[in-house]
Amino acid sequence: MDIKTIVTPCPDRPAALRSPQAGRAVSWPIVLFSKLQRKMMDRLAVSSDAQIIAMQRAAPQNFFTHAIFGKLAPGVLTEDRQIEALGRKLDIRLYQPPGRAKPSRAILYMHGGGFVFGDIGLTNWICSGIAARTGMLVASLGYRLAPGARFPAAVEDCYEALGWLHARAGELGIDPAHIGVAGESAGGNLSAAVCLASRDRGGPKIDFQTLIYPALDMTSSSPSVAENAEAPILTAGAMKTFRACYFGSDGDATNPLASPLLAPSLEGLPPALIQVAQHDPIRDDGWRYAARLRAAGVPVRITEYAGAAHGYINFPGLCPNIAARAIDEIATYHGVDV
Repeated sequence: MDIKTIVTPCPDRPAALRSPQAGRAVSWPIVLFSKLQRKMMDRLAVSSDAQIIAMQRAAPQNFFTHAIFGKLAPGVLTEDRQIEALGRKLDIRLYQPPGRAKPSRAILYMHGGGFVFGDIGLTNWICSGIAARTGMLVASLGYRLAPGARFPAAVEDCYEALGWLHARAGELGIDPAHIGVAGESAGGNLSAAVCLASRDRGGPKIDFQTLIYPALDMTSSSPSVAENAEAPILTAGAMKTFRACYFGSDGDATNPLASPLLAPSLEGLPPALIQVAQHDPIRDDGWRYAARLRAAGVPVRITEYAGAAHGYINFPGLCPNIAARAIDEIATYHGVDV
């Protein structure tokens, strides 16, 4: 039997959205790009750790990558720095919007890529767009990647970066009381995990969280995993490969810092904006998390983008309307007229 016909609707997702036919189909540029990407994922599934680490090169900045992933927003200035954290150095890129009022709010941004790929260069369009639209300083972190550094290495890197931003608030011209976190996919997972870690460790207070198609249950228990097992961009098979890289043979996917959705309590977490895509295996992670946040008394806004596949905000050249609307929503969430 076709796995896509075995669908248990997510009880926290509105009934009007539960049918796979509700909403538009994925655009053909995304479908075509996904077919090319799937070849890389097939190769990744049979690669050794050493081979995967050898693949982890920063994406070049050229006409081709700009056409797919977008480029820096006009007027936004960048500054690359390094964080000294527990004997290691982490790259961080600061996005300075034109005419920023000081002190301003700030965002610590974590990129996606299944905890295995991605780099701060590929966040240029997203981070500069958010900075330009909101007037906030955005700091994009180059955390350690799996399998060279497995869970919880990336979480600890992000937590250290949060502390770095708070400690240098005066130097950077930001208000330490208004620093939030944001990220897409694996970066959404890390953003939610850092919120939990900061709450539980008595760390810096986080003002808000913006989770873009976040992976919040690494046990893959959401109904949408079966419904969208062969969706464009991210498949259930790719999720299994990424999970093996992130945890290794003995990692615990039920740890709340790995699967924030499984945390015993979500009370006291910062207000959240959650965006999910209709055609995405981890779509229901966002719906389930939103429901638990509301039950815990945390203000939350969740939006499902019809016709969108996982990665829509990463590919402004392939789905420009959806990507632009997602940036607009982030700006609106932060009180900026669009």
